[in-house]
Amino acid sequence: MPDTGIFNELSEEISLRLKSCREVSHDKSWTEYRAHIDYDLWFVRSGTVNIRIADSEFRALPGDIVFFYPGIPYEASTGEEGCSFVFAHYDFGIGEQQRMLREFRLAGVVPGSLVQEEADLFLRSYSRSGQWSSNRLHVKACLSAVVARIVELHGQDLYVGTFPEGSAPRRSERGLDELGQVFAFIHAHVHRPVKMGELAALAGLSEKYFITYFKQTLGITPGQYIYQVKMNLARDYLYRKKFTVQQIAGFLGYPDPFSFSKAFKKYYHVPPSKFE
Repeated sequence: MPDTGIFNELSEEISLRLKSCREVSHDKSWTEYRAHIDYDLWFVRSGTVNIRIADSEFRALPGDIVFFYPGIPYEASTGEEGCSFVFAHYDFGIGEQQRMLREFRLAGVVPGSLVQEEADLFLRSYSRSGQWSSNRLHVKACLSAVVARIVELHGQDLYVGTFPEGSAPRRSERGLDELGQVFAFIHAHVHRPVKMGELAALAGLSEKYFITYFKQTLGITPGQYIYQVKMNLARDYLYRKKFTVQQIAGFLGYPDPFSFSKAFKKYYHVPPSKFE
């Protein structure tokens, strides 16, 4: 599986679009057959939610979160006591790639004990708004915190989605994990200019197709990724207050301080000398 560190590396490129959010209650007769067109989180508030996907069955209790990927056919039902939950339909992506989460095994029932703080924050925000559309920014921010926490848990091997992998949307034969060597090479050679031909060779692709494949997979071009890596490192070097602008320019493969300062100002809108 690919490294979830990509989300930290490209945090500035991440977008979350909250499409709808509502609380629903169901009695014991409720049964639902569906496949969502977007990502879906169910925050179970009371009762039990039973999920059946293919030949596998799952049970979510109060406090748990049910994480659906787009295109997963499921059957949902409840017990004798009925159930209630808050659902959130959303898109999550990096750059132009709006299905980035599908590269990771996150779909399943997330135990409430792992996400209690973030889930409570989201539910309080939703409850305070009365109608989520009256406070979309706050609700969206809290939902982002929930998704970020689930991704973090996955990266720490503390949570792996249990919904069958075969139910996930079909994707190309290659995926984000196929770019692992490319990412490692860029980080190892950030002190010098990196040629597209070098990266394409690592991926076993022609240069032209590599650029297309990289953007389709990650949502940004290889050049944009390299630029983001350099700017992240530049920020970290400046925070240490140990290096001159000329030294940092050399660390990041820029031919002179002027070229580095120009690139830095384009990204952060202030020159390195005034960055705080």
